[in-house]
Formats: sequence, structure tokens, C-alpha cells
Amino acid sequence: MSTMNTGSVAIKGGRVALGDGRLVEADLAIVDGQIQSVGAAGFSADTMLNATGMLVLPGMVDLHGDAFERQIMPRAGVSFPLDIALMDTDRQMVANGITTAYHGVTLSWEPGLRSRDVVIGLLEAMEAGAHRFGCDTRFHLRFETYNLDVVDEVAGWLEEGRVDLLAFNDHMPSIARKIASGQILTRYIERTGLSQDGYIALVRGLLDRKDDVTHAIRRLAGVAKDAGIPMASHDDETAEMRRDYHDLGCSIAEFPLTAEAAEESARLKDMIVLGAPNVVRGGSHLGPQGISAATEIAEGRGDILCSDYYYPALVQAPFILAEKSSPDFAGDIAAAWRLVSTNPARAAQLHDRGEIAAGQRADLVIVRKPQQGPAEVAATLVAGRTVYRSGLI
Repeated sequence: MSTMNTGSVAIKGGRVALGDGRLVEADLAIVDGQIQSVGAAGFSADTMLNATGMLVLPGMVDLHGDAFERQIMPRAGVSFPLDIALMDTDRQMVANGITTAYHGVTLSWEPGLRSRDVVIGLLEAMEAGAHRFGCDTRFHLRFETYNLDVVDEVAGWLEEGRVDLLAFNDHMPSIARKIASGQILTRYIERTGLSQDGYIALVRGLLDRKDDVTHAIRRLAGVAKDAGIPMASHDDETAEMRRDYHDLGCSIAEFPLTAEAAEESARLKDMIVLGAPNVVRGGSHLGPQGISAATEIAEGRGDILCSDYYYPALVQAPFILAEKSSPDFAGDIAAAWRLVSTNPARAAQLHDRGEIAAGQRADLVIVRKPQQGPAEVAATLVAGRTVYRSGLI
């Protein structure tokens, strides 16, 4: 993302969410990409934004978003150039108030959309296009643990600082169960270009190498830990799985699948990531067997919300949670907003953003929330630069 000098900006008349949970009417003064003061009076700026009647909130830090895959392959087998897909994704994110985004790029043993070649292309396109993006866009490598042939290469990426967040994914057990029970595998196969017989043969060949998986995980976790890269585990099913990943340095638990795994994450004081679409839809896309993100958060087993597969959900979810707590959401929105700003920033070891305070990076979103209907993003600022502005402001 561009780091050009942004001059000075004043945001006036809005209600500002402070780090202590208060929502106060205050003006903000921004100079060269940083918040200079909160409550500045008479500040003269190059740019003035009138936020009267609106909320001024910390920009959202999205630790896990993979909706960009739909820009790459909007229909099964139909692909578009990566640079176009990433630019369109960037526009979606800033229009929805996301100021720091970790693209969840899955490096799978599958051919097709999640293959090594596509991942390398994405990484190179992200690096080449970073200066054009409005959003601070980062590389969240979702390593499928049975992808044993690329372990050396991934270790090199970690050592070179090309990975910003490492997550361990293991979708193999659920795929193996589906194969064993004769379930239809269309959802998995359509993105690979394989026949069903070819896909099943690939899975069975990898299962024969099961004993090598633990060593691969431990090796990559050690490299990431030495490099200071935050780590996550994905879809933990048991307390034992969460403890094992915690002991490797994975302090982020993405989408624990059971109450047992979620409770162990909370006991270990690991940061639990849940999906904002789950909150907006009122439940998991998995149906009744999936957990309710709103319930988990209310019961103390949820610290972070991410866009997951739908960017617009992230800005809406905190308002829905706040309104569940109180008909007058204003008393709770500052606290709920920490789920999409402060908490993910801290989990990702980004200490320069996620709160509105003097000295913090000026990543901000100005939101209008009508009494009825969804929240509307009026403007998004990244490092003090206005990267999105609607007709509301």
C-alpha cells in the first residue's frame, strides 16, 4: 500500500469510539498518516471531513478473508487475471471499512484454484500491486498440512518475510470421512479440474504419508516462531488439538468446531476467531451442526470477527451484536467494535493500529448507522489517506 505523505486531515463532528470503550463526540487531527490528537479544537487541515451524525471508528483488521477467490474464479473452471481480481477485491474491502486485510490464501495439495502455481502467482501479484492497493493487504498463508512436497519452499517464504500470518489447515479428515461414506464431493472437486476417481486416488495416496504430517507442522511452526510470524490453527475439533497447536506457538484459534475446542482455547487465553457472516446470517453456513458466533462471543469464547467468505459482513456484525445487547446500540458499539479492530490487530502483533488514540496510525472508518437498516460506510482512511468516500460525506 502507498505510504505517500498525506498532509493533514481533520475529522469533525463525529462520535468517536475510544480504546476505553467510550463513545464521545470529538474532533480528530491527523498529520502525515498518524492521529495527532483526539478532541482537537480549531485544528486547520488540508482536508476536512464532516462526520456530524456519524460514528468514527478504528479501521477494521480482517485476519481471514478469502472472498477474493470468487474474483479469481467466479464460476468453476473460469479464471480471470490475478491483478484484476486483486484490484477489484481491494475496492470491495475499502468500501466496507476494511483497512488491513490478510488474504487467506490456501496452499493445498489439490490442483486448480488452491494449487502451488496459483498461490505463487497470488503472492507475486500481491507484492507487485501493493503500491496500488488502498487497503494494507497482507499474506495469510493457510498451509494444508498434507501438502508435504512444498514444505521446504514454504520454510523459505517464512524466512524471507513473505508471509504475514501462518495458519495450519487440515481438511483431510473431513474429506476422508466423506469418501468413506460415499458422499458427493462436488464442492471440492469442481475447483480442481479432476474427475471424482482422480480426486479420490490423490487423497488416498496422501493418506499413506500421514506419518510425515506432524514433522512438517513442527518444522514450519519452528521457522515461523523464530521469524516472529503470528500463527493460527484452523477448525480445531478437540481440546487436545488446541493444546498441541498452542504448544507450537499458535496463539490464534480460527473457527473451533466444537465447544470443547473453544473452551480449551479460552482457558489457554488464545484468541478465538469467528466469522462475521455467521453473526449476520444468525448461524453457521454448516447448518444446525455449526456453532453460533453470537452465542460464543456472548459466553466469552470469541475474541475476533473476520470477513471469512463475505467482506460486507464485517462492518455489519458489531452493530448486530451491539443491538442484541441493548436497543440503544450506542452504549455497546465501541466494545463490540474491538472484535474487528483492536483484538485482531493485537493478535497479529500490529501495535500501531486498532485504536483511536494520539500516536496511532490513522486507519479509520466513518459510518452512518440509521435507526433501521444496515450500517453504511461513508469514508475509509488508511494511514491518513482517504481511500474510499461515498456521497454521505
